[in-house]
Amino acid sequence: MEKSPIKTPMRKLRRRGTKRVWRLKQKLKLTWKSIKIRVRSHLPGFLATKKRLTFTKSRNQEQELAQVARRICKITNDSTKSLAFLLQLPKYSAADFLDRGDLMTPAASPRENISKMWRELHGSNNWENLLDPLHPWLRREVTKYGEFVESVYDSLDFDPLSEFCGSCRYNRNKLFEELGLTRHGYKVTKYIYAMSHVDVPQWFLTSALGETWSKDSNWMGFVAVSGDSESLRIGRRDIVVAWRGTVTPTEWFMDLRTSKEPFDCEGEHGKNVVKVQSGFFSIYNSKSEHTRYNKESASEQTMEEVRRLVNFFKDRGEEVSLTVTGHSLGGALALMNAYEAARDVPALSGNVSVISFGAPRVGNLAFKERLNQLGVKVLRVVNKQDIVPKLPGIVFNKVLNKLNPITSRLNWVYRHVGTQLKLDVFSSPYVKRDSDLGRSHNLEVYLHVLDGFHSKKSGFRVNARRDVASVNKSTDMLLDHLRIPEFWYQVAHKGLILNKQTGRWVKPVRAPEDIPSPLSTGPRPIYSL
Repeated sequence: MEKSPIKTPMRKLRRRGTKRVWRLKQKLKLTWKSIKIRVRSHLPGFLATKKRLTFTKSRNQEQELAQVARRICKITNDSTKSLAFLLQLPKYSAADFLDRGDLMTPAASPRENISKMWRELHGSNNWENLLDPLHPWLRREVTKYGEFVESVYDSLDFDPLSEFCGSCRYNRNKLFEELGLTRHGYKVTKYIYAMSHVDVPQWFLTSALGETWSKDSNWMGFVAVSGDSESLRIGRRDIVVAWRGTVTPTEWFMDLRTSKEPFDCEGEHGKNVVKVQSGFFSIYNSKSEHTRYNKESASEQTMEEVRRLVNFFKDRGEEVSLTVTGHSLGGALALMNAYEAARDVPALSGNVSVISFGAPRVGNLAFKERLNQLGVKVLRVVNKQDIVPKLPGIVFNKVLNKLNPITSRLNWVYRHVGTQLKLDVFSSPYVKRDSDLGRSHNLEVYLHVLDGFHSKKSGFRVNARRDVASVNKSTDMLLDHLRIPEFWYQVAHKGLILNKQTGRWVKPVRAPEDIPSPLSTGPRPIYSL
């Protein structure tokens, strides 16, 4: 009788202890499930499946990666943010951006010989089975073309206090040398200038000074051609036309008029006439005898040089391709350029491709169908958060396309062309989650996310090698703990230099060879390649 008062509380305690252990086990199970879900989404392929561990060369490496993932996941259970963001432990830290000379990891991977596969990489099969997962050779080629477009932005004089505002700061013979792009093995053969008779908001850069190099024209891009060694690597002689977009925020696209202009006078008439957005058309086709740099339109300048290069290399018995690339507004100009080249240069038949970044819609259904008939292959690289690819007609177009098959065939509705490679800015563990989404249109952000993309189901590549600091060249998107200055890319001292004799800060005079010169009408020699 004396033992019963003692045994009863002990049983209760045991039952309570058993319940606590059971509840703890259930919590651990739920926690481990959430951890595995986050691991699959934020640590690219580490634990998802063995088939996706393509970068793991041995079982030991796989086990080490799994152990690291488990240790990381034990630290936090916050599913609202990425693991790398919460832990402040991405691949790079502030110490990785200190100059250590030759000990630093190269910013680019070695390039293989792609001559046997160049047609597939150039879009002969519309990049089928090459985008998800993204083929590493294709990633490097698309990045190369993106860097050509970025070089136009980087060398553009956009200082309103400069008399050369809107021009290139370097002559074409040293453009790639100044920007560190000689490794690609291309040579610029011609600069392209453009003007517009239609008021297109904020595309034109002009000097605030009375005297300026041109009151009507802006530098928009260049034509380049692959050298001998690069041509051997890529399997053909590649002609590149690179078009820049605008250096202003993306909001100006919202002000674009939705009116269209007939683009192909030789095509069908009536309901099936090929039309493009009027502002894009004006920039591409405007010219005036009263200007120094646009006596020929941007279209005429480009097509003249493309024909010349094609004829020269075809006469030598070489295989020739044309790759037209552009960002933003430049992506729209690239589509019109490729259309003309495929139509007017028969020697390029089947070898014309477009690589665009954040490009808007350009033309109607007839424009899209005619491009397909001409055999132009288009790869559109698009950021999920970027609004520009949804314009013009961000709401109107989507509604009509989804209503029924009849409205989706309306010829006056804007259409995208080609194959889409869709990226997600926030897949990068180095980007702020509260970033201004307008910055997602930036070309360097595109190239950064492209370098980290492997597939839709895997996260950011841990072996991505492109320089992360480039993201902040003209944005403020990188995480603060990386200590990369915001908007850091600018001319040293904003263009001023110290005159050591007088001790004064002065504005330098441009070298004569870097001053823009009017287009020559005579033939230009093919330089040593």
